[in-house]
Amino acid sequence: MRKRIRLLLALSLVAVNILSAQLPKSGRLFEQNCVMCHGNSPGGEGPEAGTLRRLAPEAIVQKLADGTAHAEARELSRADQRAIAEFLSGRNYMVPGTGDAAKMPNACRTNPPIASLTEAPAWNGWGADSTNGRFQTAQAAALPADRVSRLKLKWAFGFPGATAVYGQPTLAAGRVFVGLNNGFVYSLDASTGCAYWSFPARSGVRTAISIGEIKGQGSAHYAAYFGDVRANVYAVDAASGRLLWETRVDEHPVAGITGAPSLFEGRLYVPVSSREEAAGIAVNYPCCSFRGSIVALDRDTGRPVWKTYTIPEAPKPRGKNSVGTPLWGPSGGAVWNSPTIDGKLRALYVGTGNAYTEPGADGTDSIMAFDLESGKVLWAVQDTPHDAWLACNAQSWGVTENCPKPMGPDYDFGASPILRTLPDGRRVLVAGQKSGMVWGHDPDRSGAVIWKVQLPEKLALGEITFGGAADDHYAYFGVSSLGVAAIDLATGERKWVAPVKAAGPRLGIGAALSVIPGAVFGGGYDGILRGFRTTNGELLWQFSMVDEFQTANGIVAKGGSMGSAGPTIAGGMLFAGSGYIFGERGTPGNVLLAFAVE
Repeated sequence: MRKRIRLLLALSLVAVNILSAQLPKSGRLFEQNCVMCHGNSPGGEGPEAGTLRRLAPEAIVQKLADGTAHAEARELSRADQRAIAEFLSGRNYMVPGTGDAAKMPNACRTNPPIASLTEAPAWNGWGADSTNGRFQTAQAAALPADRVSRLKLKWAFGFPGATAVYGQPTLAAGRVFVGLNNGFVYSLDASTGCAYWSFPARSGVRTAISIGEIKGQGSAHYAAYFGDVRANVYAVDAASGRLLWETRVDEHPVAGITGAPSLFEGRLYVPVSSREEAAGIAVNYPCCSFRGSIVALDRDTGRPVWKTYTIPEAPKPRGKNSVGTPLWGPSGGAVWNSPTIDGKLRALYVGTGNAYTEPGADGTDSIMAFDLESGKVLWAVQDTPHDAWLACNAQSWGVTENCPKPMGPDYDFGASPILRTLPDGRRVLVAGQKSGMVWGHDPDRSGAVIWKVQLPEKLALGEITFGGAADDHYAYFGVSSLGVAAIDLATGERKWVAPVKAAGPRLGIGAALSVIPGAVFGGGYDGILRGFRTTNGELLWQFSMVDEFQTANGIVAKGGSMGSAGPTIAGGMLFAGSGYIFGERGTPGNVLLAFAVE
């Protein structure tokens, strides 16, 4: 019994990053009331927690309330029942029907078929194109830099039951697609904010959405592709929201998808990450067995084509700790970011996370290249070796004997590499690291380091988290303790810094940046969305999102922090999801804001 309790306590701590600060309490509620019968070890009286995590929170609450569950569970308050359901499912509880777009007062009166993805300007997927440069051309942006100061709020859309707008807005065919921590994905009209459809995923959706062709699925011609934090990947009809296929890409109990899957030439390339950094600290948890991976799926069917792990060696037993729990390794190398596609070399690039067990295995804290066709690793360059890290000492979680010795600095590559071609024809793969170091790798010479630059005065955890943007000359990064910095793509030289006063220690701009000719945009943990001039960092525009908004759909909505996804720009409009929580950082929110020039 004690073993089960310790294991499930660890798993409760895992969930902090995907919902709200209340989850440690919900994990304790599960431990105190449910774990003896529903632990992760065989022999309990009911389904194991792994089985329960596949259920929707509404279904779990129904079982707790209708007499199906044990008497002890039925005696819990409604609030505690919901908290346990949210902990297990990985998404917020929703009163049935409240998230349904069809029942909203601003449901679109008509829903015409999507005829083309090229007729209207688009920001499709995480990086706007396969290079992940997060750059929008002048023609597609239709927002001259000298008019940025005239941006005004055009409409707002409130999301019921959400506390974080994790997913980055995608714009395609005149529609906005966005996912939330309550598991819903919405399709809205870009001009008015009316709602076309909503889709309830099994768990929270924090990936950007890619819109592309699909074949062999009846009347559906275009699909919206995305993943959730329980490692499920979906294709839904982009016009109607109808589920076309669903595939689970990793069976590890704490696997998830945080980076947006990349769609390219009939395949969907899915990055797989995990929450084992938190689970692994418990002495009764068999630490650690997760390895990051890339999974290629057939676009039309969801069928797996290949799967390649970032760490080549499979985990194997490495002894036991003092309480007799088997220990495993090597582990880690999660892929938190969206894959970058190199059509010229037929390669895919990602940055990887730290190891969970020492010594840090090859493939961790690395920039890696994979063959698009076969999944073979073409090359890997480890920019920070020996970085074995678990969430020991984080908040009040404590230090256990499972913690690596020595503990590494946790210098993941959380951000997607940016592929750029220089004026002289040379190419560079730019990668920002959580330490604040930015690396320039040569994709045409097996990832050889061309340059590196340290942006903050001192390297520290959390300086660059979700990534930068790049035009033809500069790369731009939000640095938490510094502001926004521009560096020369050819040399790595720091060109300018636009200071941003942080709301707390290293709580400046952690979200991804987005750039158009003449202006670069970024949102901060302080809830302020800013635009800067690309030539010198001059502040062009800012808007505070920490406020209540009158919404197009009549939902009470308030903005908050931006901490992961960046703003998207197309067709003269700028879209930003507002609301982000990461542990004790950030302010919750449940609103999508659409801006246009007045």
